[in-house]
Amino acid sequence: MVVPKKVLSPQAQRIGQEQEEALITEEPRSAIARANRLLKDRVAVVTGGGTGIGRSIALEFAKAGADVVVASRRLAVIEKVAQEIRALGRRSLAVQTDVSQKADVDNLVERVMNEFGAIDILVNNAGIQLKAPFLEVPQEDWDITLDINVKGVFNGIQAAASHMMQQRYGKIINISSIFGTGVVMGSMAAYSTAKAGVIQLTKIAARELGPYGINVNAIAPGLIVIPSIYDGRSKEEAEQHIREAEKRAVLGRTGTPEDVANVALFLASDDSSFITGQVICVDGGRMDHM
Repeated sequence: MVVPKKVLSPQAQRIGQEQEEALITEEPRSAIARANRLLKDRVAVVTGGGTGIGRSIALEFAKAGADVVVASRRLAVIEKVAQEIRALGRRSLAVQTDVSQKADVDNLVERVMNEFGAIDILVNNAGIQLKAPFLEVPQEDWDITLDINVKGVFNGIQAAASHMMQQRYGKIINISSIFGTGVVMGSMAAYSTAKAGVIQLTKIAARELGPYGINVNAIAPGLIVIPSIYDGRSKEEAEQHIREAEKRAVLGRTGTPEDVANVALFLASDDSSFITGQVICVDGGRMDHM
């Protein structure tokens, strides 16, 4: 038996088309609305939040509904970022901080607790990169690199974790590097050693803090194009460096601060609630690393 196809009236066809169009337009609106609520009313702290990756993470968190505290040794720079966050309708605070100094980091967390009453997300992004051939690395360069890049992360986790343990919730994101995962490049002894240390700290903290509902993960960026990439290089040298990095990536490009911020947003949200102790490489698929 052949069932005759139902013929809709022109009015019914029009209504059906309007509903379909509404669904099509509603989907991206819903996605945008959800993104704006992903971190709704969470309190986040981003160290090294004045420029580059840190600034992008801070702004991305604010767009997702978080109140964001930015920390750096350069107060004038983070004050500008705090103004950008307030312009997005979120609360913000800029706190001058040297993460290598425990007293500074303790003060940062105390300011956050006094101002916001909680600390839900910590991004340990502050870092320094000083280059020299292995046998020529000055002792002071080695010390300051490990002090900021490793001890700074340790100080941040230790200061924030006690408050996160009390609320039995927390997201800690440590910014490492592909140079801490086994990628080897000359003149990077101190930096690579420090970033490898960040990865091990991440795993240890994840193990010890997990029972308190705290997720601890790391992001290992590849070459991210930020203004500092031109430091110590001519414009031509920097562009050559970028082209070489593009050739090493299967995706054929270098990264942007937003590429890292998007991953940080995921790890800061409850969408990543079953992920901890992991290192996510954001490197475009480095062929010398896959």
